[in-house]
Amino acid sequence: MAKLIYYAISSLDGYIEDSDGRFDWAEPDEEVHAFVNDLVRPVGTYLLGRRMYDTLVYWERPPDLAAQPRVVQDFADVWQGAEKIVYSKSLPTPASARTRIEREFDPETVRQLKAGADRDVSIGGPELAAQAIAAGLVDEYHVFLVPVVVGSGKPSLGAVRLELELLDERRFGNGTMYLRYMTRTSS
Repeated sequence: MAKLIYYAISSLDGYIEDSDGRFDWAEPDEEVHAFVNDLVRPVGTYLLGRRMYDTLVYWERPPDLAAQPRVVQDFADVWQGAEKIVYSKSLPTPASARTRIEREFDPETVRQLKAGADRDVSIGGPELAAQAIAAGLVDEYHVFLVPVVVGSGKPSLGAVRLELELLDERRFGNGTMYLRYMTRTSS
């Protein structure tokens, strides 16, 4: 059975974007970018909320890709090779290949996807992730803490309470911290 993994790049104070909707402060340097590429390479399917999809669909056809650093080209390849499921009530058609739209998040369908998948599944977007967390579907949390405080904005996690167990950590040269947790199960 595949794992469902929530990936987030967050400010130190827990936001994925600031109060103006900006996240330029979260752009990874080459070291972090290469690590992210290797981390998401095994993912076979991305579950995405509409806003997260609108952000990530850039990687379907990045302008002037051939002139970009190899780490950027690699991420585009990873993105393009994965299946995408976008949860949106308003998106008429996808703007990327290997993409389908679902109008409602159905926990049982995601459970079946995990059970039948031979590659891990990721979930992106805090509102969508909150639904999966509430349904007990998220197995791991991979969080990149960027050394910046933005004061307010969109939280990386909604109003949930979880007991987590630290599985891995890494510090990067730019001060970003990677933390990998799994949901702690009660004994």
